[in-house]
Amino acid sequence: MESSAHRILLVDDEPDVLEFIGYNLKKSGYQVYTTQNGRDAIEKAKEVNPHLILLDVMMPEMDGIETCEEIRKNEQLHNTIIAFLTARGEDYSQIAGFEAGGDDYITKPIKPRVLSSRIKALLKRYKEKVKDQGEDETIIKKADLTIDKEKYLVQKGDKDLVLPKKEFELLLLLISKPDKVFTREEIFSRVWGEDVVVGDRTIDVHIRKLREKIGGEHIKTVKGVGYKYVE
Repeated sequence: MESSAHRILLVDDEPDVLEFIGYNLKKSGYQVYTTQNGRDAIEKAKEVNPHLILLDVMMPEMDGIETCEEIRKNEQLHNTIIAFLTARGEDYSQIAGFEAGGDDYITKPIKPRVLSSRIKALLKRYKEKVKDQGEDETIIKKADLTIDKEKYLVQKGDKDLVLPKKEFELLLLLISKPDKVFTREEIFSRVWGEDVVVGDRTIDVHIRKLREKIGGEHIKTVKGVGYKYVE
């Protein structure tokens, strides 16, 4: 049985999915909350502050991508793990999900035991993230960049930069050890998690967008190896 302290918000417009997955999660000892649309999910997330949100992509009124973007605007929910639970598995859909601030992309249908294993891994990442933030410095200053880890804010000089969650975490990783070359495999593991399978273009898209925002001179490509941050 898992600790009852773990709160999971399950969002899907199909009652059968809510019932089936919700039953299995409760059976494992989680506190489970359910909603059937994105707008209610945003309010419920504010109310219960879940550790994990399982979020369907295809929903009426507000889809999962839009819902995730709105949830990530709430500072209280920055550490909440968001996993898209969907029948869509195309690369472009996955990239959109990660750019919106998602942490994982789970394709359904999925067997209960497999889902349980993925959830355990995601909750472990939540614990590690909170632990790391508690031990590390809150404000990081490198060259002309200032990063506030608690508020998820980045400043370049006097200009505020808006970074989606994965871009922020990628920058935080690279900047944590200037001049260290992070391999693509290490970046995927540290930012997306070892259990997440994403398309090869995902990291390239995020690096390109980071360069556009903070300046190409700060992120260097080491051909055949990976990327590094330079001041």
